[in-house]
Amino acid sequence: MKSVWKGRLVYEIYRAVTRAAGPALYYLVEWRRRRRWWKKQGNTERVPPFAAPGVRPPDTPLVWVHAVSLGEALAALPLVRHHYSASVPTTSSFVILMTTTTFSAFEVVKDLLPDGVIFQMAPIDTPAEVQRFIGYWDPCAILLIESELWPNLILYAAQKGIRLGLLNARMSSKSFKRWSTPPALPLISLMLSKFSLIAPLSNTEALRFQLLGASPTIIHFAGDLKYAAGDYEVKEKERKMILDDLKEQIADRPTWLAASIHSGEEQVMLRAHNELTKMFPELLLILVTRHPRDGHRISLDLKGQKVNVAIRSKKEVISRSTRVYVVDTLGELRVLYRVSGVAVIGGSFLPGLCGHNVSEAAAASCAILTGSYVGHFHHMITEMRQINPFSVKQVREERELVEALKMLLGDEKIREMHRKAAKDSFEILSKGVVRSVWDLVSIFVL
Repeated sequence: MKSVWKGRLVYEIYRAVTRAAGPALYYLVEWRRRRRWWKKQGNTERVPPFAAPGVRPPDTPLVWVHAVSLGEALAALPLVRHHYSASVPTTSSFVILMTTTTFSAFEVVKDLLPDGVIFQMAPIDTPAEVQRFIGYWDPCAILLIESELWPNLILYAAQKGIRLGLLNARMSSKSFKRWSTPPALPLISLMLSKFSLIAPLSNTEALRFQLLGASPTIIHFAGDLKYAAGDYEVKEKERKMILDDLKEQIADRPTWLAASIHSGEEQVMLRAHNELTKMFPELLLILVTRHPRDGHRISLDLKGQKVNVAIRSKKEVISRSTRVYVVDTLGELRVLYRVSGVAVIGGSFLPGLCGHNVSEAAAASCAILTGSYVGHFHHMITEMRQINPFSVKQVREERELVEALKMLLGDEKIREMHRKAAKDSFEILSKGVVRSVWDLVSIFVL
């Protein structure tokens, strides 16, 4: 009882602060939206609404699915598509409202959703915005993806009698330590008590949720939705056109791909590439930046070093003399994995980074390399390696990265063994994940 009282007290403080900061937060988000639009359009013409208000279907229950950024949104997509598939007999029983927080996620996901899904930007977690949003859409249930624990949203939804589920639930050691501090623990315990279902990614995370106050009766396992995201085909016709075009440009050249490269990691990849070209003079590096804005800077640096570079956003063609192809666009990574049989997954080569989803590369039958800093993706990598140790190779330093790439690029038999191991591990782990998660949601939330 005392813990609940403390949780309410901490929440009231949070609520007061976010209420006071609400107008400033709203204008900050609006300013960022406008700046992004003007950069994209190259002019200062009138900015259209980022997400149309939308119309709520009358007399139809609505389920709100929320994912913060692109990775979480892509993980939620197979679940949304499953509801709208012909194999689900209750398709017409409710509609889905899907939201994201980041602009990059919105721009990619809006074109991938099935007909009938309502797509919006998520509200800021202030009392006024949350009450307005929930009041308008009136959801019967809210499904949050991974680690979206916002006090105003969760506690106001619970007050209105809306059932809550946390899917692909993550609780990193860093977040666990932060939530375990005396001011935060009563608040997180209060929030977790409002959920009807928490589906964690691992036993470790399940234990952390329980230590923070979640009831063991609401914790159930179903698998990682990101395995299903890895098998998701984006715009089949468009994918084939891009794939055929790139394969024609690359022709028979040896190629490796560095995916989701964060600022600073490009230096690691470029040094490795310089070393590799001594053995493979025709080698092409496809460098996919995590943030498109980094592409311009990287290409300028390379041109300053007299490196022949082509830039995807400028529709530049890969020639025989092109050494680095900088991909600074969104939503094409799954296609690019199919261009190269060797993929190095970024976000894992510098301290402070937390890795990225390796299952997307595995679904495309890539031989996969990643660095040491993989965060919560350690669980996914461990699962895949338990099935086949050759499915993912972690390297600790640049020298080891170069040696691993030399082996994969220089020996087709070894490369194909790694590719098959990755694909086989992915297929075993992805089988039935969406159905399992959907069944849990149907039993405990809907």
